[in-house]
Amino acid sequence: MTEKTREGYDGTGPGAITPDGCAVELYARLPVGDEPDVIAAAVPAGSHILELGSGVGRVTHALLERGFAVTAVDESPEMLARVRGARTVCSPIEDLDLPERFDVVILASFLVHAGDPGVRRGLLRTCARHVAEGGCVLIQREPEDYHSRVPRERTDPNGFTIRILSAEPVGDGVNSVRAEYVFPDALWTQTFLSRPLTRAAFEEALAEAGLEVDAYLTPDRMWVRAVPMG
Repeated sequence: MTEKTREGYDGTGPGAITPDGCAVELYARLPVGDEPDVIAAAVPAGSHILELGSGVGRVTHALLERGFAVTAVDESPEMLARVRGARTVCSPIEDLDLPERFDVVILASFLVHAGDPGVRRGLLRTCARHVAEGGCVLIQREPEDYHSRVPRERTDPNGFTIRILSAEPVGDGVNSVRAEYVFPDALWTQTFLSRPLTRAAFEEALAEAGLEVDAYLTPDRMWVRAVPMG
């Protein structure tokens, strides 16, 4: 069953499509990248992690294998049905209000670049609300040339191609990004809204939620460790 996509978001291809245009079957096929390595190097071993926007559990499962305890949150029940070995919570991220706090909160997949600034504020407030004293929030930012280096494509060693076809302005500093995933036996597309954020704008957004940068974890500054202010 395909869930109703929100305005500005769309997806095509086999299987269920989530409200933000992601195809469940596609993400079940995609291999995990270096995210688990970056995360494991940035936080204490055995941390209890709240993963916001877990999808089908690509990163979740790799973190579990590394000995972390993970609570996986996603708004799509179709996505969460693919997660194994972790506690799962089905909820929009910005509405989440769990009774406990976590050593680590993760907001990956460029979610901080939500086109709607109100959604972004809600995402970051959820991060701040759920991080324990002495804990941290790990955030994945877009590459600085994400919107300017288009079109582009990458062929994965596993035999599929990812293309970013366009990033077109739609007003108020927001771009409509169109991506294509080409497999030998299937084709998926996704269209979504994304707001480019300079480093200064990103840090201002963190501060609004009561967070501040502790460290940029990678040379390209895509991965950030933030902590509560003060």
